[in-house]
Amino acid sequence: MLQKIVLWTHKRTSNWQQMPDWLSSLLVILLAFLIGALFIIAIGASPLAAYGALLRAAFGSVNGFAETMIKACPLLLAGLGISLAYRAQFWNIGAEGQIYAGGVCAAIVGLYLHGLPTFAHITLTLLAGMIGGALLGFFPALFKVRLGVNEMITTLMLNYVVIQVVAYLLHGPLRDQASGITISPQLLKSAWLPIVVERTRFHLGVLLAVGLALLIHWFIYRTVLGYQIRASGENRRAARVGGIRVNWVIIWTVLLSSALAGLAGAVEVSGVQHRLVEDFSPGYGYLAIAVALLGNLEPVRVIFSSILFAALLNGADAMQRAAAVPVPVIYVIEGVVIVLVAVSIFRRKGSL
Repeated sequence: MLQKIVLWTHKRTSNWQQMPDWLSSLLVILLAFLIGALFIIAIGASPLAAYGALLRAAFGSVNGFAETMIKACPLLLAGLGISLAYRAQFWNIGAEGQIYAGGVCAAIVGLYLHGLPTFAHITLTLLAGMIGGALLGFFPALFKVRLGVNEMITTLMLNYVVIQVVAYLLHGPLRDQASGITISPQLLKSAWLPIVVERTRFHLGVLLAVGLALLIHWFIYRTVLGYQIRASGENRRAARVGGIRVNWVIIWTVLLSSALAGLAGAVEVSGVQHRLVEDFSPGYGYLAIAVALLGNLEPVRVIFSSILFAALLNGADAMQRAAAVPVPVIYVIEGVVIVLVAVSIFRRKGSL
């Protein structure tokens, strides 16, 4: 009997490992929604009504789709950055802080650079955000390659430091004195990302994020540095024997990764808020980890996983109104997705 159980378990694990990535991701999503449906039934509500309301809010109108996409934009940019870092076996948990660093740098440029043409001002605002994010990622990368410091600790701790620095700035030097709340003055309109779809908030940053996803896909599979990133992540010792300067590859990869997260913050400030707001990121940097993992670190797939999580965020309130389903049920679904993705990754590596 024991032998049969072992053989059955081995067969199921082998089948999982042989399953195409897209199919395993789809099964993870379906199972997460199924578990969410059980929670909805347990509180006496209808899963069909709840999920129907979620879909209508997220995709049922032009404005609903636009709101989903503007939430997907920072998730996509940060998710792309995390995917790059993870490919080099650098565990970047600091995207949230990098988003804040990018947001504050973009706000400063958007507030205080006067007299620039719109294109130049927007470009400098976004570049400032990328530089802010990259600077925050540089030090954990340097500590990693020079001192062997665990990057999960340094990147995570820097999140709290930067968030508190932003809070200080909004309570002090950057605060709009004419307002009774902790926000900065409005950015100059020349620093606003233009709206693409009229009567919505669908801004140019969304198209920029999708274009960057395609560009990063090409970069990873068609450039020398992309090959070096993949080689360094798969086997550092073999990469070094092959002449790859692994430490430099890690540093450049982390700079690109954190610059993308910083760009997410800049886009949020320039395209949505038009000012620096305390807590302007509702955990996008943390959720982007799940976005990257669900997309299997593939840039094109990260587009779709970011839209999925954005739809959950956008449809949560509608689900609560239409079917009396508490918003935390959405967090349950997100959590189940994260756990199942982690399990599937370990199974593919043969760790379970």
